Parts: sequence; structure tokens; C-alpha cells
Amino acid sequence: MQQPLVKHADTVKRINVTPIIDVALVLVIILLITAPMISVSDMEVDLPPAQTLNAEDEVRMSITLGENGEVAIDDEDVLRQNLTAALSARLAESESKNILVVLRADVGVPYKSIKEILEDTQEAGAKRIAIATRQRGRMDL
Repeated sequence: MQQPLVKHADTVKRINVTPIIDVALVLVIILLITAPMISVSDMEVDLPPAQTLNAEDEVRMSITLGENGEVAIDDEDVLRQNLTAALSARLAESESKNILVVLRADVGVPYKSIKEILEDTQEAGAKRIAIATRQRGRMDL
């Protein structure tokens, strides 16, 4: 009696990628969880609170610094060398002693000039100074 011929099953010709995908997804999840922890120092710091000012209620004065060195207090042009005296006079005639001075500088102005204007503003007696910026996405300023 002859034994029946047993046909061997065709060998699998494709690799099962499911375990590889599982391992890759686990690694991605571990990376997403640990990445924020890596980028921050372990040093304990007490961050200052931020405050958003409501410009409509605020008594304020603006200093505008143009790209070519032009300077204006509110809508009045002043010479750069007379800025401290003019600003001091404007602060003295103001009814509010807690006036906010906002520096508006063109994006092309060097940082050195901005620093000098800030120093002059402090020297003139301003107690509260802010630097105006454009919010992201707003191009109409």
C-alpha cells in the first residue's frame, strides 16, 4: 500500500509587517510623551505673571521711532536730541502720574537705537514703559 502523497503547503512569501508597525507606533508614542520633558530644565523657577493691558482704558503716550531715525511723541515730531526734554515736559503736564509710555519702533530700527530711546524715556521720568508689537497674523497695523 502506498501512502498518499502529502503536498507541502506553499511557503509564505510575504513578511508580516503588523508587529513592526506595532513597535513603531509604541516608539512614536514614547517620543511624544518624553520630548516635552527633555526640552525643559529641571531648575525650579517662579515665572512672573503676564498681564494684558486694555488700551482703551489706559492713559498712555506713544513714542514712534521711524526706520530713518525720525522720532515723534504722539503726533508731534521732535528732534532726537530733544526727546528727553520734550518727553519730560509732556509727562509733567499730564494729569495722570501713572501714564503708560508705548514705544512704537519700525522693524528695521537697530536694537541699539531702541535701547537708547528706552533709556531716555526712563531718564525723562516715565514709570511704565511698553514696546508695541504686531500680533501674529495681523498685517493691517
